[in-house]
Amino acid sequence: MQGTNRRLMFHGMCLFMLGLLTGFAEQHFANVRMGLAAHLEGLMNGIFLIALGSIWPSVRLSTVTTAIAFWTVLYGTYANWLITVLAAVFGTAALSPITGVGHSGQPWQESLVLAGFMSVGITIVIASALVLWGLRKGVSQ
Repeated sequence: MQGTNRRLMFHGMCLFMLGLLTGFAEQHFANVRMGLAAHLEGLMNGIFLIALGSIWPSVRLSTVTTAIAFWTVLYGTYANWLITVLAAVFGTAALSPITGVGHSGQPWQESLVLAGFMSVGITIVIASALVLWGLRKGVSQ
């Protein structure tokens, strides 16, 4: 995957920009605290992708595993921001004990946000484990 590190950095800047723009809108969400969380998720996940792009040439995985790591990390970071934005718009409290206090959405909204956050958590753990595995000592260049 030639140029994958640049693609990760590009997506990092896109997500960072989405985080900045979310910050402008956070006062208009049903759950303002979750709006702030969405703003920060965009910024932090964008920075994470930029950092990952900078170390990506050092990650040693098979072609298939590299593709899995790349796509899972992109899904996890973008979906994290998007699900948090949806939670802010809906005013849900799913998996958000601090930012969700005093808020609740429709049952289908709570279920959607819960499923989204669960998928993001699982995906990011898998992606991080793959990258960590690809950075282990003793792997040939």
